[in-house]
Amino acid sequence: MMRENISDYRQLFLQDLPLMDVRAPIEFVKGAFPTATNIPLLDDRQREQVGARYKHAGQDEAIRLGLELATPEIRAQRMQSWLAYCTENPQGFLYCFRGGLRSRTTQQWMREQGVDYPLVEGGYKAMRRFLIDELEQSAREVPLICVSGLTGVGKTRVLRKIRHHIDFEGLANHRGSAFGRDALDHQPTVINWENMVAIEFIKHRDRFPGKSIFVEDEGRRIGRVNMPDYLFSALLKAPRAILRVATETRIRFISEDYILRSWPAYRQAYGDAAEKEFSFFVLDNLGRIQKRLGGEQYQQVKQCFKFALKEFFKDGSVVEFNDGIKLLLEQYYDPMYRYQIQKKDPEIIFEGPEQEFLQWAEEFYAG
Repeated sequence: MMRENISDYRQLFLQDLPLMDVRAPIEFVKGAFPTATNIPLLDDRQREQVGARYKHAGQDEAIRLGLELATPEIRAQRMQSWLAYCTENPQGFLYCFRGGLRSRTTQQWMREQGVDYPLVEGGYKAMRRFLIDELEQSAREVPLICVSGLTGVGKTRVLRKIRHHIDFEGLANHRGSAFGRDALDHQPTVINWENMVAIEFIKHRDRFPGKSIFVEDEGRRIGRVNMPDYLFSALLKAPRAILRVATETRIRFISEDYILRSWPAYRQAYGDAAEKEFSFFVLDNLGRIQKRLGGEQYQQVKQCFKFALKEFFKDGSVVEFNDGIKLLLEQYYDPMYRYQIQKKDPEIIFEGPEQEFLQWAEEFYAG
């Protein structure tokens, strides 16, 4: 049975339906959706040529050029990829930028091969507009609770144990600090991050209407991802639930998260150059906060970390990092946190260690 084209964007995202994006690769890279796969009708160069022809000679001439560029060999390659995708994703839909010429051409060519595959009406532009509007509405209507606390208390660890949460840092592929990038420094575009966050909110509102959702206390920037003003404003106004952890535990968490768990990724990514790249990661990121840390304290931490790296590469021990981490916490991160929390003056609705925090969060949500 032939399925109809779709304009119900909410159901597309609620059901995580597969999406075949037939836009050019350069368009896909700038912004797309979590379930989308790029199998373009035109490559970047062809898109540029057709666009120029459309601008100077109109739609009919642009279509004529597009057909000329789609040689039998290219058309066969495209068709093979499209049909394979349709077979693997029978519940999916295809889209282009506006749901117009490219998606309908793709649809028609596949129909000639005996495959009816529906498209998304309005295309990428309409879906993106829908998600922008939904994210703004969610920021206004969904009550947020910020998991807060000093650096190293394990906010992300606790957040992920709470059933009802959105992990802004996880979606941004960044830990949100000067040392937060991963081995390949790969982050989504701001558009893709907003799309993912909007979809998480849509799912929460659909399943738990009117209920609060837990998020981590963040700055406006998470690496290179810049949070929209309206979402950051909602974050600032949200009540805080503060996680309390002993300093020794915080040092251990930081060593585990930023050294022990990061190192294997560097070995995999850089091979024989891993030690050099990992040392650069640690020391260069330390340099980013040199001015705020102060020259004397910066040199102390730097010497500590240089020695600790040598020992770590020898026997895998992170003990030598402890003094430097403690100094960073006491002289840089803790004063900065206390200043920021005082400046924000938020409503504090809970304070306590992890197990009490998780029990409180469950009871809070049940209530």
